[in-house]
Amino acid sequence: MPAHHLIVGGQRSGKSRHAERLALRWARTPGHRVTVVATAEAHDDEMRERIARHRADRPAGFDTVEAPLRLCEALRAAASPQRLLVVDCLTLWLTNWLMPMAGAPRLDDWRAECSGLRRLLPTLASPVIFVSNEVGWGVMPMGREVRAYVDELGRLNQQVARQCGELTLMVAGQPWTRPVEPLDEDQDDNEAAARERVDATDNEENKR
Repeated sequence: MPAHHLIVGGQRSGKSRHAERLALRWARTPGHRVTVVATAEAHDDEMRERIARHRADRPAGFDTVEAPLRLCEALRAAASPQRLLVVDCLTLWLTNWLMPMAGAPRLDDWRAECSGLRRLLPTLASPVIFVSNEVGWGVMPMGREVRAYVDELGRLNQQVARQCGELTLMVAGQPWTRPVEPLDEDQDDNEAAARERVDATDNEENKR
């Protein structure tokens, strides 16, 4: 299994820049390639400008694929032993599923995609660097939907971290990196089953 890496931090903490530095180190080896898997969707002018700026700032030679929803499919299609994949970022990927610009949250599809990612990572041919936000350290949000989103992102970060070899926390542009404790598969499966039971209960309450 390739050594995956999760980078988390607050807004403008240097997450993407650190992922880029790691990717450049990888690309120095002859034959190594880098693909950025971008999850952002351009819903307005500000987001279109942000996406364009990110593209312009990426080093020459980095490939880019877009995967606002079907992340597993994009990872599987791009993977090869000589290619590093950089997912930027998990936060927007979750947003696209749970807070879509049009329509209701697609919870069942999200659960299937999230479970698929958990199964895919141990078998993927490429190493992956994941970028994600750490949003649970501030004031508790007032809205129920926002609280649910913050909780879900925390669970997603934990799930991905358990599939990684290293975890980096970014603070003011500075990385703090540590190895991830070995995955307890039974515990992971039990937690996934518990989350499904909680989600089923929440869905029933929302229908009332």
